[in-house]
Amino acid sequence: MKLDRLLSVSDFERAAKKFLPRCVYGYVRGGTEDERSLRANRQAFDELGFLPRGLNVVDKRELSTELWGRRYAMPLGIAPTGLAGLLRHECDLDLARAAQQARVPFIISGSSSVPLEKLQEEDRDNWYQAYFPGDRARMSRILDRLRAAKIDVLVVTIDTCVAANRENNARMDFIIPFRMTPRLLLDGMLHPRWSVGVFLKTLYANGIPRFANLYEEIGPPITQEPAHGFRTGRDRLGWDDMVWLREQWKGRLVLKGVMHPLDAEKAEQIGADGIIVSNHGGRQLDGTIAPLAALPAIIDTVSERLPVMIDGGFRRGTDVLKAIALGAKLVFVGRATLYGAAVAGEAGARRVLSILATELDRDMALLGCASLSEVTAALLKTRAGAAFEAANYD
Repeated sequence: MKLDRLLSVSDFERAAKKFLPRCVYGYVRGGTEDERSLRANRQAFDELGFLPRGLNVVDKRELSTELWGRRYAMPLGIAPTGLAGLLRHECDLDLARAAQQARVPFIISGSSSVPLEKLQEEDRDNWYQAYFPGDRARMSRILDRLRAAKIDVLVVTIDTCVAANRENNARMDFIIPFRMTPRLLLDGMLHPRWSVGVFLKTLYANGIPRFANLYEEIGPPITQEPAHGFRTGRDRLGWDDMVWLREQWKGRLVLKGVMHPLDAEKAEQIGADGIIVSNHGGRQLDGTIAPLAALPAIIDTVSERLPVMIDGGFRRGTDVLKAIALGAKLVFVGRATLYGAAVAGEAGARRVLSILATELDRDMALLGCASLSEVTAALLKTRAGAAFEAANYD
């Protein structure tokens, strides 16, 4: 497929849907229960419109942004996406390389199948996302592994205390521990390019995929239940553990899954270096509001010293600009680059990032801005025409 014929993230999603078995595509695309949060993530962008300024000189535009002393090419990064290896052989490597080429951050998923040590061999600037149990002894051993791999930015997910109700996956027999069923076998047979290029290639080169980064050591195959369970102890993880973690971890500490201003305030109080406003892509508590809707109140609550980042439903450069205008420092995309990698590996993920960068540059100019600092809430209106107001969390 000629990648230059794919002009948007939506184009890549349609191409990925054709390539992937129905169960794999459904796993990536889907949310939980009635998918209210999944829909809300996209609908939130429709609630905001632009008020562009004219006759501003925008011939010298600057998309780069600085975070913790490092300059990134644009305010965009690749979010952690679990089981990416089901879309493309060693997909996490493709995503990491695409991010490195684009000079944006990449967050290694705790649920990825490529060991973080292998990912770190090529780029030491990767971040790591953890699903921590409420067990400090195990947490300490995981931290030792991260230090040995020279991870600097630790992203702790705080919105997965129990497993979400992903009925969509169950209906398609896509359940972990993974079991081959007649339905899945037929699904694979109907998608021979995926079966040969991804499934069989992975089995030949690496064996059955494993949760390589979830624990202090490489975990068992995804067909087996780990000795201590996938989520054992996560419902015991609390703020006291975050205080302890801050004392133990000398690198950057980011909390992901922050949706309430009080949690943002607590994160700043314990010394977190940043937060990611996120509802897990609509894949945890259904009915949670969109991160974009939660962002203004969180920005109003924390000080300017705490970088506030965001993910959830971003598909266009205009989406990114709306988050920047509301105060976000960085925007992370997950499904978008997964669709790119599914279609064409590293080249596909790079193409998606390039499309978003081009849109950002063009849209910022059309908005009348030459730099990200000029993109402010003064350039936004709600769909009803009133000034955008923060949600009331009192």
